[in-house]
Amino acid sequence: MRGGPAGTRGYWLVFAANTVSSLGDGVSKVALPWLATLLTRDALLISVVTLAGRLPWFLFALPAGVWTDRLDRRRLMVSADLVRLVLTAGIVGLILFQTGGSGGVAPILALSALTFLLGSAEVLHSNAAQTILPAIVAAADLERANGRLWSAEQVMNQFIGPPVAGALIGIGIAVPFGFDAATFGIAAALVAGLTVPAGARPPRRAFSAEMREGFAWLAGHRLIFQLAILLGLTNAAFTAAMVVLALYAQELLHLGAFAYGLLLTVAAAGGVAAGLAGPAIAARFGARPTVLISLAAFAAAYLALGLWPRVQVAAPALFIEAFAGTLWNVVTVSYRQRIIPGEILGRVNSIYRFFGWGTMPAGALAGGLLVKYSEPLIGRGAALALPFLVAGLITLALTVWAAARLRFPE
Repeated sequence: MRGGPAGTRGYWLVFAANTVSSLGDGVSKVALPWLATLLTRDALLISVVTLAGRLPWFLFALPAGVWTDRLDRRRLMVSADLVRLVLTAGIVGLILFQTGGSGGVAPILALSALTFLLGSAEVLHSNAAQTILPAIVAAADLERANGRLWSAEQVMNQFIGPPVAGALIGIGIAVPFGFDAATFGIAAALVAGLTVPAGARPPRRAFSAEMREGFAWLAGHRLIFQLAILLGLTNAAFTAAMVVLALYAQELLHLGAFAYGLLLTVAAAGGVAAGLAGPAIAARFGARPTVLISLAAFAAAYLALGLWPRVQVAAPALFIEAFAGTLWNVVTVSYRQRIIPGEILGRVNSIYRFFGWGTMPAGALAGGLLVKYSEPLIGRGAALALPFLVAGLITLALTVWAAARLRFPE
């Protein structure tokens, strides 16, 4: 890491903030779909909640890039966390208001609205967090820095957070969201103490001109553009499958809230392992083989989940899927942070993530529709497994395409 307070201290403040907020995210990632299943058993309505949380990546990823390059990234992160604190507290209010109510469409729509706003704040926070790292970490240390961040994120987000969520849900469904709100407050306080070296900022121009500059850079870099498209298609497949995971776990695996949290904890172990071993794997095999390994692992995991809906299959499959996701990130995010010029990193990164994450709302809706309209034809159980089979076939095709077309510089 870079020496001095602007490097080592800055990185560890970001690390601590990310770790704390990831624990809250791990709790809410179990509690939010579980809350949705308490309000409705309709897979399509449940998918609307996920769609609402991912839609901001399609709507706001592009302008977020310009704002990230124009504004103080530290302040953006703090502001976004404080907004998420308030919105998560709003979910607590919704639950308390709904107590004793009739459920149905209205509470789902209200939950979706709050999830949309949370997702909008996440877009700003996430883009600022990724683009701030090269300012406080030496380029040669980016894989190691990112590996540590994602290892801690996986530990908290999926290893510790889910079983904690299961325990908190047992106390009351509002409790995990109050816990999540508190973690946003702590993360904001930590990032507020960060000092970032002041870099030269180019003079502001028209918003459209700055955005075109980012598009032009991405269009001129064939590999990063290909990775963005690959990420978009794999994320759409991932979201289509995972949008029904809570129902899949309840109805096919017969798990309660705590057992479901433990299942996600097993999955998280894969992400932790990849965060620790990913830099060594990438160094040993190279970037291209590592990316291909990730894609092939996605396909294998989804097909296993779709073909054999049993706990003893689901646990290792989710472990493999999480390992592959973190391994992909260790290689591709570090590569982007190293290659993209700092003065346009926010814009190019946001455009990349527009292509890579903007497909997730469509994936969420597709997963819900697939279950809803296949159920009368093939039955409830097969319908809940179908999105995993489709995701497996899509990622298998992408693996074949990438093996033929993807080329990293030597």
